[in-house]
Amino acid sequence: MSDGVNIVGVGMTHFTIHLDKTYQQLCAMAIDEALENAGLEKDVLQSVFFANSAWGIFEDQHTIRGQCAMRPYGLLGIPIINIENACSSASTALYSGYMGIKSGEFDIALVVGVEKLAHRDKSKSIEAFTSGFDRSRLQETFDLYDQLSATFDVDMPADDGLPKSKAMETYGVMARWHMSKYGTTQEQMANVVVKNRKNGALNPKAHWQTPISFEEIMNERLISYPITRPMCAPIGDGAAAAIIVSDRFLAKMTGANPIRIRAMAHTSGHAKKTFEESLDIAERLSTVAYEKAGLGPEDIQIAEVHDASAYGEIHQVEALGFTPEGMGGAFIDSGKSAIDGELPINTSGGLISRGHPVGASGLAQIYELVTQMRGQAGDRQVPKDINVALAENGGGILTLEEASMTISILEKVS
Repeated sequence: MSDGVNIVGVGMTHFTIHLDKTYQQLCAMAIDEALENAGLEKDVLQSVFFANSAWGIFEDQHTIRGQCAMRPYGLLGIPIINIENACSSASTALYSGYMGIKSGEFDIALVVGVEKLAHRDKSKSIEAFTSGFDRSRLQETFDLYDQLSATFDVDMPADDGLPKSKAMETYGVMARWHMSKYGTTQEQMANVVVKNRKNGALNPKAHWQTPISFEEIMNERLISYPITRPMCAPIGDGAAAAIIVSDRFLAKMTGANPIRIRAMAHTSGHAKKTFEESLDIAERLSTVAYEKAGLGPEDIQIAEVHDASAYGEIHQVEALGFTPEGMGGAFIDSGKSAIDGELPINTSGGLISRGHPVGASGLAQIYELVTQMRGQAGDRQVPKDINVALAENGGGILTLEEASMTISILEKVS
């Protein structure tokens, strides 16, 4: 029997470099906070949906990662479902748990995501990101980027000869296309970073907790034109968790402060050869999510979007319908996406400032939105009541768009 799905607890570690902590320890920190936040004990949990993307790369732990993570926490003997879906692993885990409760199979589930990307061997950190591409067609993908870039009307600076990030080249080619077609500027991308680093400075769980100036961003070294180093999410570690329950379970709770999942939608990307070949994955998926929720982009009051690079935020505010196509840069410049703006975006600091431990990022977005909707975000609290929120989390790359994406729409329970 279909039932409503409610978030009753959230938890999250500080996103930073945790060379001294294990995957199990990070999970335990996030789960402890989520259970305390929900006012529940672990023995009521009926299932675990575990998200991770790169544990196998770093420690050769494959196939039963969730069971290995939950073993020291004492959560064996219940269903543990492992989810690996690149940067959207955690949101895919939430979607899976959501479906488990909607179907009536479970009344309560723990959803937890963890990642450790910082490593003394930096080549492993790089491999963790490039594993999100179709490795059998990697050269074909980057050849496509070169071919497309040659057609763009963008003045490129001379190559500085320094090593470039293959993962960020995807965002570079997307940004250059947008600049060529719509006149978007590198300065507008820098303004995304100024805003998100300002927000992150108010977030005690963020990786970067210091503001950065426009000039510093523009003068930093290029990673893939027009993207400079501060325009990229940092490499780091962390875990995030959520406790979700059915309406039946919620009715038995006392003192709960639930946030309802009004709708979720999930899909895979297309392996496009041109930007005009089809609607972008976020355009396609947001249409589905809005229809499921019975809402439109005009109803969203706050959003966390996947800004693995500064261009990512400019793109997503357009693709999600928050501003007309080609106007993402102007939307950022207008101040509408600031904490006190018309539609606050990435109040957590986003991936750029909060950090991007891949297997945890989607749940970190949920942590932020639930905290904001409850009015518990402290110095970064938006100055208006929030009743409807959206999270967009993408993962992996298939040529010119994400390989996977989840959109969640949350609402305050009246």
